[in-house]
Amino acid sequence: MNKLTIDDIALGGKTVLMRVDFNVPLDADCKITDDLRIRAALPSIRKVLDEGGRLVLCSHLGRPKGERKPELSLKPVADHLASLLDISVEFADDCVGPQVDTLKESFSKILLLENLRFHKAERGNDAEFAAALAAGCDVYINEAFGTAHRAHASTEGVTRYFDQCAAGYLMEKELQFLGRALENPQRPFVAILGGAKISGKIDVIQNLLGKTDTLIIGGGMIFTFYKAHGYEIGKSLLEAERLDMAKEILRLSQESTTELELPTDVAAADRFEAGADVQQVPVHDFPSDRIGVDIGPATIERFRNILENAKTVVWNGPMGVFEIADFAAGTRAVAETLADISEKGATTIVGGGDSAAAVKQFGLEDKLSHVSTGGGASLEFLEGKTLPGLAALTDADKELT
Repeated sequence: MNKLTIDDIALGGKTVLMRVDFNVPLDADCKITDDLRIRAALPSIRKVLDEGGRLVLCSHLGRPKGERKPELSLKPVADHLASLLDISVEFADDCVGPQVDTLKESFSKILLLENLRFHKAERGNDAEFAAALAAGCDVYINEAFGTAHRAHASTEGVTRYFDQCAAGYLMEKELQFLGRALENPQRPFVAILGGAKISGKIDVIQNLLGKTDTLIIGGGMIFTFYKAHGYEIGKSLLEAERLDMAKEILRLSQESTTELELPTDVAAADRFEAGADVQQVPVHDFPSDRIGVDIGPATIERFRNILENAKTVVWNGPMGVFEIADFAAGTRAVAETLADISEKGATTIVGGGDSAAAVKQFGLEDKLSHVSTGGGASLEFLEGKTLPGLAALTDADKELT
């Protein structure tokens, strides 16, 4: 990564604007139910404080769509962060404006701004809004990998108002793991792609063909591939408009050095809910009155054998509907196998989103090499796309004025 990092910048005596990803889940009482993203930013936060800098934090939370919604306020996050750091965290009830400017001048150590997305100008990458965010700050650090694929005011527009824009520790770690996997992986290199729809993974599949030794496909999108083969898929998820795309992927895989692995058996349920009757059936003999909800036991064993020999694995997307225990066997088996090979020295990377939720549900997040905090960002990185929030950071070899 040829970009400035937090270690490249003198932070003492500076006021630092840091974009963080504090988009954490809240319950009905606005209590934080999972603080992983807050904890992930702590090393960079402590770095600024330890070097004598002052820190202005900004983030979004939820999808307020440009409206002020009290239930999506970042105030609970400010209180939680204060308890984690054991210092006072001041809170601004907006993210721009005269009162915020005054607070930026007077706050002591940490100031958390209110939800950026209470303003439509944030997602619109409005120049005036970006300039207001930057006002009163000397240095910009992006620690929000989860939003790095968005060209928003706080991720891209704001960088135009600083001479030094750097990646935080979390951003640097994310890019090191994902970048190393794509550019210089230890082999065998296996990618696992799951999830509901082929449309969300098509660019990733095409980019990984030829880069990986094996590409494993699971999740709901397998049924579009099977329909392309002419198989019965019953009531399973089908993207009819993507059938030609599925056929093209199957054709490209025949020309690629990558082995494309699709399930040979699946779990077929009589209904989409807990307690359903589930049959394990070959993919070429699927009942017309059932719905596919997971990969089958023969496939689990085959995928496990492939993964046990891998040295680098990237996983994005569950194998089935893991949120329902009856349909979670395939996803759990993949997660447990990755934990096992991690212990033996393999590099295992979970690309955020539902995969990250799954490994957390199974209590395995600490047994893998890296669990990304950014589902969409990691997906676009795997697609080979440039992330605007990364591209906007200062080049490491740039002469600074």
